[in-house]
Amino acid sequence: MGPSAVERTVSAIREAAPGIPVGVITGERVLPSVRDRVLAIERWEVLPDFASVNWHDDGATDVAAALLDRGIAVEAGLHSLRAARAFTSSPLQEECMRVLVRLHEQAPLELADEILDELNGEFPVLLHGEGDNCWPTLQYALDRGLDIRIGLEDTLELPDGSPAPDNATLVAAAVALQKP
Repeated sequence: MGPSAVERTVSAIREAAPGIPVGVITGERVLPSVRDRVLAIERWEVLPDFASVNWHDDGATDVAAALLDRGIAVEAGLHSLRAARAFTSSPLQEECMRVLVRLHEQAPLELADEILDELNGEFPVLLHGEGDNCWPTLQYALDRGLDIRIGLEDTLELPDGSPAPDNATLVAAAVALQKP
């Protein structure tokens, strides 16, 4: 059996960009079975620096524990208030490096308020949105001093609605939103 897609990808990124932390996803959409996700993590020979665990997925605590057992940092993915509550009641919450809050395209910004209230300022937060929600969510995060991310996975458009030619242009537009 050859290296997994995770191992090939992590190795390729480290070769192309040495010193950059490399993260992967562990969601149900990748492997629906909790058991299969945990087994895959246990078999990795090339380890990412961190992995996102969606706290709304079944078996999130088991997946997070498998990552932590391997020395891989965990980023807690929260996409709903239910997920935030599951995370804040998890015995592994203190072990996580940060919380990644993602607002889906139709999610109101008030959901970010609810999730942040549940977190009670106890965790570093990276906030991002998707599609039409991307730029308002990004501005919301900047206004509150939260970490952000931007890329073609989040939106294909610039703030003015024009097509984004690449990730670098999206990053430049996000930097331009920051107030001096």
